[in-house]
Amino acid sequence: MKTILVVDDDSGLVEVLAATLSDLGYSAQTTTNGAQGLAVMAEHAPDLVLLDFMMPLLDGPGVLECMRSDPRLVGVPVLLMSALPESTVRARCSGPLVFLRKPFAIDALLDAVQRALGAVA
Repeated sequence: MKTILVVDDDSGLVEVLAATLSDLGYSAQTTTNGAQGLAVMAEHAPDLVLLDFMMPLLDGPGVLECMRSDPRLVGVPVLLMSALPESTVRARCSGPLVFLRKPFAIDALLDAVQRALGAVA
């Protein structure tokens, strides 16, 4: 079973994503900020990270920077989520990642998760 870590400051969205991912057969872990997300990843690298772009304490770009400097996390795929346009997000977040624009439909989430996991498989 693949483990997906959801890192987003919107606790309602985190709950929905965790339930949806669990229903789809994934093991879902959740945190509500980037610092907590990195702490969880330090204990066990997930198979995929669903990462919000704008968060307090440590935002998505900050988490990505930390992941890319950690040999244990550099290969973990990231699905970056934001209400901002993709061009704005990519201007601050280079490298391979899958982008999902908020709000999104569950079908779009499933497609993006499969693309992100397939990029590494």
